[in-house]
Amino acid sequence: MANIKSSKKSIKVIAKKTNNNHELKARVKNCIKNCEKAIENNDKETAKSLVNDVQKYTDKAVSKGLMKKNTANRQKSRLTQKVKNMK
Repeated sequence: MANIKSSKKSIKVIAKKTNNNHELKARVKNCIKNCEKAIENNDKETAKSLVNDVQKYTDKAVSKGLMKKNTANRQKSRLTQKVKNMK
């Protein structure tokens, strides 16, 4: 355990940032899973709205440095393509 006051504070700050990063990553993954389920169930309206959520959260993750830009673009592209090809 740290003895210096600033070190104690930085430990708290790092823990909070780690928690926020984890929540955002989990939200992205859950949105992608939910969108895939909607695509499997042929629910086009839900899938479209979920694709918008996926795009929003992946862009946020990229801006925070949690996800690489190309990875986010690839995931968004694949999901939009699947929704577009739904019957």
